[in-house]
Amino acid sequence: MAYDLITMGRIGVDLYPLQTGVPLPQVTSFGKFLGGSATNVAVAAARLGRRTAVITRTGDDPFGTYLHEALKDFGVDDRWVTPVPGLPTPVTFCEVFPPDDFPLYFYRRPKAPDLEIDAHDLDLDGIRDARVFWVTGTGLSEEPSRTATLAALAHRAKSGTTVFDLDWRPMFWTDPDAARPFYKEALRHTTVAVGNLDEVEVATGVREPHAAARALLDAGVELAVVKQGPKGVLAVNREGASAEVPPLPVNVLNGLGAGDAFGGSLVHGLLAGWDLEKTMRHANAAGAIVASRLECSSAMPTPGEIEAAVTAGAVK
Repeated sequence: MAYDLITMGRIGVDLYPLQTGVPLPQVTSFGKFLGGSATNVAVAAARLGRRTAVITRTGDDPFGTYLHEALKDFGVDDRWVTPVPGLPTPVTFCEVFPPDDFPLYFYRRPKAPDLEIDAHDLDLDGIRDARVFWVTGTGLSEEPSRTATLAALAHRAKSGTTVFDLDWRPMFWTDPDAARPFYKEALRHTTVAVGNLDEVEVATGVREPHAAARALLDAGVELAVVKQGPKGVLAVNREGASAEVPPLPVNVLNGLGAGDAFGGSLVHGLLAGWDLEKTMRHANAAGAIVASRLECSSAMPTPGEIEAAVTAGAVK
């Protein structure tokens, strides 16, 4: 049976401080969690009842073993998660200064194993058969992951729903101009583009939300989703339908996993055939719920939690 969702991209261990409002040098205890944007999206969709898998790579080390165990616990198929001898599993630290300051520190040197995904090792038929395939901008930042990502997209040839999470992480690139040609090529093969204002500007050169959405549609996608922070989210499709949904009120604890929860719920809504406004409202609610919690992967909400937040108009 085909997967509802296959994601491809980052995986790692999130080591998040258990004290908030404390600089990293003064933090005394940390929680250990499964992390990585593409992986978190697979977890979020699995929490909503979808059959998911992730294509990625870890180090051949105890942290890699932990990630396999965590994926299985979350109901995400790990068959395409393979070790890279000689490279450590990445870890990510953050600082938590609510409501809007969450510095991230990526430890991905000398190279992250998830950037060693090789096109020759891909199950291209499995990728083509998935109802939704999700790739990220980080996967385009280095070889051989770049070629593997573009090969997977080309083989899929827009069958089903193919999502490009623009996922701009400036520390993984020399400059935006270096990224833009690869983003442009990926957009040719995708049906849905998702990104915040910084990310759509990298992809299109345009920052104004409506203009950026039009630029993404002109680049080849069927649906453009532009996250506008405090102004909510804008979604526009090729048929001319649009939805602009405000954010849900929430007391933010850690905003780092909100976008991944949004992504998992977006996939769920697309698979369910919901209209744009319902899809965006539920995705916004999923993101807000995770923003109210410390961790990312284990914080992903259930359908009942999302429905309750949508009904209440806020995260309680």
